[in-house]
Amino acid sequence: MKFIEQLLESFLWNSRFVVLVAVFASLAAGFALFYIATVDVFLVVQHVSHYADASLSNEARRLLHDESITHIVEVVDGYLLATIMLIFSLGLYELFISDIDPARGSKTSSKVLVISNLDDLKNRLAKVIIMIMIVTLFEHALKMTMGTTADLLNFGGSIALIGLALFLMHKGESHPTEQR
Repeated sequence: MKFIEQLLESFLWNSRFVVLVAVFASLAAGFALFYIATVDVFLVVQHVSHYADASLSNEARRLLHDESITHIVEVVDGYLLATIMLIFSLGLYELFISDIDPARGSKTSSKVLVISNLDDLKNRLAKVIIMIMIVTLFEHALKMTMGTTADLLNFGGSIALIGLALFLMHKGESHPTEQR
């Protein structure tokens, strides 16, 4: 009976390796998003190269400016989403498989990529998702026209809520107490 118990527990413990599917799939998705965002950067730079053209009318130059800013904001969104996938992939690996030894011993490694528990992973992902939401709001704000007072109030309210969210995120972080 002890042998069956050991066999079952060994099987259960080793079943955690199924998480590697999610780790590698998330990593691949992150790499794909980094590639897409980088290609978009090259396309934006290529598109903007016409900005200094003397034959361009002021209206066309303004349109090119606005489109370029919108595309750059979309690129930032892409990079942030790719970062989420990277953090998620590394976090799953550290939580279920093993610590990533080079990250623990390196002075140059970011503490963002060191995940100690599931709540830590969720908090890090939530922060990046909030940043994506902020960038997306900024992207929509660039296209927004202020037609009524309600539009202006909605825009101001959105900015106030973003400030509140950032304040609460910062307040919720654990900060080491300063020693005097």
